[in-house]
Amino acid sequence: MDTLDDFLSWAWARHQNPLSWYIRPLFILPFCYFAYKKNWWGMGLTVLAVLSSMFWFPEPATVDPQAAAFLAMERQYMAGPWTAGKIAMTALVPAWFAACAWACWRRSWIGGFALICAGTLLKLIWSFHFGGESGWAIVPPAALGFVLCTGVYWYAYRRFHPVEGSV
Repeated sequence: MDTLDDFLSWAWARHQNPLSWYIRPLFILPFCYFAYKKNWWGMGLTVLAVLSSMFWFPEPATVDPQAAAFLAMERQYMAGPWTAGKIAMTALVPAWFAACAWACWRRSWIGGFALICAGTLLKLIWSFHFGGESGWAIVPPAALGFVLCTGVYWYAYRRFHPVEGSV
């Protein structure tokens, strides 16, 4: 058990690096792409990348106090008792991935876009509900990820579904 605790402490220290926060939303794009292409391996590797990305970057020399407070809440949330409500709330994450995969697999551009929007909104609601003021720490990476993901998604949609009469 010490090895697991050591690994989790090592990973959690690296999760404090803001780069791990900014990179995670960007995995929505390859996940949607692989679902669109009906590539199970690509989807699985993307989910593995999401799960492991929290410790890709080195431990930061200093941690923003608001980010530290948010991560402390997140760690307490994960380590606390698992009630039926908490299990249901946590199950929304894989349910969101499944719904997003289904929408992209079926080529539902509107459904995929709606799910990206809903996922961002739910992440922010969760962050403020459980983190209070520390939820503000998640806003910049979530907003940047949202803008980049929806921008690329919109570009791809326009590329594959041009307006009639345009070149």
